[in-house]
Amino acid sequence: MELDIDFVRAQFPAFREPALQGQAFFENAGGSYTCKPVIDRLTRYYTQRKVQPYAPYEASQLAGAEMDEARARMAAILGVDSDELSFGPSTTQNTYVLAQAFRQWMKPGEAIVVTNQDHEANSGPWRRLADEGIEVREWQIDPVTGHLNPEDLEALLDENVRLVCFPHCSNVVGEINPVTEITAMAHAAGAFVCVDGVSYAPHGFPDVGALGPDIYLFSAYKTFGPHQGMMVIRRPLGELLPNQAHYFNADTLYKRFTPAGPDHAQIAASAGMADYYDALCEHHGGPATGATARAGFVNGLIRRHEAALLQPLLDAVKDRNDLRLIGPSEANGRAPTVALALNGAAEPVAAALAQHGVMAGGGDFYAVRALGALGVDVGQGVLRLSFTHYTSRAEIDQLLGALDKVL
Repeated sequence: MELDIDFVRAQFPAFREPALQGQAFFENAGGSYTCKPVIDRLTRYYTQRKVQPYAPYEASQLAGAEMDEARARMAAILGVDSDELSFGPSTTQNTYVLAQAFRQWMKPGEAIVVTNQDHEANSGPWRRLADEGIEVREWQIDPVTGHLNPEDLEALLDENVRLVCFPHCSNVVGEINPVTEITAMAHAAGAFVCVDGVSYAPHGFPDVGALGPDIYLFSAYKTFGPHQGMMVIRRPLGELLPNQAHYFNADTLYKRFTPAGPDHAQIAASAGMADYYDALCEHHGGPATGATARAGFVNGLIRRHEAALLQPLLDAVKDRNDLRLIGPSEANGRAPTVALALNGAAEPVAAALAQHGVMAGGGDFYAVRALGALGVDVGQGVLRLSFTHYTSRAEIDQLLGALDKVL
């Protein structure tokens, strides 16, 4: 079954906004448009329920119920218990808090594994543990392809490793890493696993329970929702790590790693992401029950649509001699996040594309280590063209035409 792109785009007010007409949005890896169910829930919360939640009066009870609904429904989609899902101000902040917990828990001489494929959010906080005597081992990418080879991880694993951190997919390489295989390797060595899903989740909410990592992080503002970081921490690890919140919240798993007060309205609005997935499932005749099964059905629709649009873009750039495509040239096995190293600075090219109604970005995208390892001049950066399932074939054609003119 094909994704009904007209139905999809009808769920996003941005496509009806006069100021955005004729503009093709290709910077989705930095943040997506917000779907209408999220906007509606956020508006309702701010207009009807912007009170302290969980008090005995009705507006407060409704406010708390919406926050609980968001956690329960999103956790069900992700295949985990509702109290294993936490909300925080951003993925970067959530990772920082987790790193402080590991800082207290680990002993000097113990080790963690990080990659140089990551966005800095899932690299920098962990690397700073070296200041406490923790050994930091780097799992390095192939300097030509950007590929993260699981076989190379084996040489880094021993009885001293407590944590392995890696991305589900890189925000510049785009290749989807085999999370289940890598997690099994780490677990067999006695290590926990932290997966940065920020660049993967916009292309299908993962069944984290089936994938198996102990920590899974992503950003709701990149999955058509509000500006929140979402963090799955499986119970065995969550109860083992030191509490980072108020001491009286130590017995509540989803509060243990959110030291600041939560953003009530944005948490409540996150249920709109589940509303949106439900609407897609029902419109396309998907399963009637089972949150992960329904999400898996929607993910299949999304994946097929994105791959069909991605391959023509990859074909158009992979053999050009005036640029270098970062990552695989086949749509199968990668996300629609396409980074191009040019013969010069990327930002002026992004500015030139804007003159043709193409919204894209140039820079390092906080993937400084990955670009450096690939031999890319970080000062020049890369042109990044990223889209998601609400992108149309007409917008791909607009992009390809603009690229030909600009390059």
